[in-house]
Amino acid sequence: MQSKQGYVYILSNRPNGTLYIGVTSDLVKRVHEHKNHLVEGFTSKYDLNDLVYYEIFDDIVNAILREKQMKKWNRAWKLKLINKFNPAWRDLYDDICK
Repeated sequence: MQSKQGYVYILSNRPNGTLYIGVTSDLVKRVHEHKNHLVEGFTSKYDLNDLVYYEIFDDIVNAILREKQMKKWNRAWKLKLINKFNPAWRDLYDDICK
């Protein structure tokens, strides 16, 4: 049986702003839920609506492992990762909806 694809993603409210790292098997659906405040908690409290980073994995288990690893990182490492992948801190949601 093949495992589901997985995604690790980072949301923010502005460049160099508050960060949230999450994992999901459906990135478009999950970011839509965050953007429309269908998810209570940290992301809605801090208005984290912009998808500024994501990684795709063939296996959800590997995505979960990566999320746990990234959550242990210091803030500077996370900012460096985002700045390399998305220097303008554009909201990438429209890109993944295509």
